[in-house]
Amino acid sequence: MKVLVTGGAGYIGSHVVRLLGENGYDVVTYDNLSTGHPWAVLCGQLVEGDLGNRQQLEALFQAHRFDAVLHFAARIIVSESVQEPLGYYGNNTRNTLNLLEQVQRHGVPHFVFSSTAAVYGMPGKRLIDEETALNPINPYGASKMMSERFLRDLNVSDGSPSFVSLRYFNVAGADPEAQIGQATPIATHLIKVACQAALEKRDRLEIYGSDYPTPDGTCVRDYLHVEDLAQAHLDALNYLISGGDSTFLNCGYGHGYSVREVVDMIHRVTGKNFPVVEAARRPGDPPILVADNTQVQQVLNWKPQYDDLERIVTDAWRWEQALAHMTS
Repeated sequence: MKVLVTGGAGYIGSHVVRLLGENGYDVVTYDNLSTGHPWAVLCGQLVEGDLGNRQQLEALFQAHRFDAVLHFAARIIVSESVQEPLGYYGNNTRNTLNLLEQVQRHGVPHFVFSSTAAVYGMPGKRLIDEETALNPINPYGASKMMSERFLRDLNVSDGSPSFVSLRYFNVAGADPEAQIGQATPIATHLIKVACQAALEKRDRLEIYGSDYPTPDGTCVRDYLHVEDLAQAHLDALNYLISGGDSTFLNCGYGHGYSVREVVDMIHRVTGKNFPVVEAARRPGDPPILVADNTQVQQVLNWKPQYDDLERIVTDAWRWEQALAHMTS
């Protein structure tokens, strides 16, 4: 089967491309390389292009007969989305529309969408299930919610493409062999930033808020190893190929760790006692965000293999050291 992966040169997309290639899929990666890297595409063909260029996109679909599309290409920084909302609606929402127009026109039967727990906003509940109301509080979450609506409405209108939308929680870690990992120019994820501090690429790590109603006062998040997330995409594709119904699924482990617990683990794994300072809360940060992952396990028969904070941090740290050698 021939599969198109948009954004396949980026962090999560590159792990999925590698896994697809290892499982015998013929993969075409389409990426504008704004945050991705050609060296991260370990399997198949890389086509440099932008989803905003409709003629270029049409030519891609004319040149290949795709059996499925996995769509990762997006801007993902929440704070940046607040400052540049139109850029996020253009890149994430309008470009998804451009892609879906080609999917429909060329009869591509299956679509897997990279979504986010940000579609839920601040739900005020300890475990978030798929029935939780969608109420995004920033343009990033709203742009993804709109794309989900496109998918649902297109599927209802003529029954195609069948789709799975995977709503990620906090993705972390890297390829266990340290071949690929997060290498975006602007890092905002806690484990990535802390590993950079351990390598003295940053002079300190800031904890945003220490007075939340949690056991140690810092935010609690559901940290998901990127390898398990990549497997969820392969499981989603296989589910659709076998005739599964379109659906929305949370991707997380169903339990969380506080910021302090993560920082303590990073100190222990790296052996580096980098400075940690407390800072003010960031607007819109809920105290706890943890997935109810019952549905993704039942529907996709997804079986996580890396549900361990020490393993997540160890793989992230190994990758950060490898990246430092690559860029030095």
